[in-house]
Amino acid sequence: MPLSDAPLLRALTGPRPEHAPVWFMRQAGRSLPEYRELRVGTRMLDACLTPDLAAEITLQPVRRHGVDAAVFFSDIVIPLRLAGVEVEIEAGRGPVFANPVRTAGDVDRITSIDPLSLDGSAIADAVGIVTAELGETPLIGFAGAPFTLAAYLVEGGPSKEHLRARAMMHADPDSWNRLAGWLAQVSRRFLEIQRDAGASVVQLFDSWAGSLSTADYRAFVAPHSKVALDGIGVPSIHFGVGTGPFLDDMRLDGIADGVGVDWRLPLDEAAAILGPDVSVQGNIDPALLSAPWSVLETHVRDVVERGRAARGHIVNLGHGVPPETDPDQLTRIVELVHSI
Repeated sequence: MPLSDAPLLRALTGPRPEHAPVWFMRQAGRSLPEYRELRVGTRMLDACLTPDLAAEITLQPVRRHGVDAAVFFSDIVIPLRLAGVEVEIEAGRGPVFANPVRTAGDVDRITSIDPLSLDGSAIADAVGIVTAELGETPLIGFAGAPFTLAAYLVEGGPSKEHLRARAMMHADPDSWNRLAGWLAQVSRRFLEIQRDAGASVVQLFDSWAGSLSTADYRAFVAPHSKVALDGIGVPSIHFGVGTGPFLDDMRLDGIADGVGVDWRLPLDEAAAILGPDVSVQGNIDPALLSAPWSVLETHVRDVVERGRAARGHIVNLGHGVPPETDPDQLTRIVELVHSI
């Protein structure tokens, strides 16, 4: 089977495959005992930049679950690390930046780094190892969207409401747009490195976009996300959490081939909003992964049925796999979706 006939590619570009493809955000990670064993003694960002380790972690869920795609094991802050930005992952907290970007001078400093100067050799090497083993299974490359990366940079780490980032949009729109514009180029470069090394689909993650109003998303965020994806040359998926109020804008004026939908909005309703020219991805509620199988099975069947309203449907979660998830539940979901 040529790669172009893989169910994931067909769900994104047509014709619709015989069964919906399925993969899981964060499928390569802490829910797998083999991942936890492999990561002992290795810091997160170091694991991402060690080609044979990153490749093995990427492949683990494909072997275990039989999913229809691998997603490259990395972290959204890796391109910033490659650009020389000082960042570490703190256990129980997430990415923490030594020098937050909050003033026009801070923006001058960080945007002086040329995105084209990113050394992506470790990423390309890992992607090459993965695609050589995957064969007919596609690899999804990914990057963080400009807003989510900016939220981390401006706040200095994770936050609940991203107040400083949202304030910068209005208090200093020039600095905001210069920062977000630079991040769009960084994200694009990271996607291009993965694409050139063999990724056949890319996904742009805007995990924190749900904190924005529709007006702010349209004025200060969407234009930069478009730059990250426009003309990328492979099918693309645009994902955000809490983006129901501006879901149609997530199409990025038709640039995205697929739009991720979280668990809050039924897929048939999402398809009605998005229209006939884009596929949907989602939207199993991650909370139900710990429910009895009978409950989860009913939910998955409902998700698949509602997904038939869209041009194409990629079964996934509404966000990432929680670390405490029983991996056997994920395997059963894959088997179920492939049987429907």
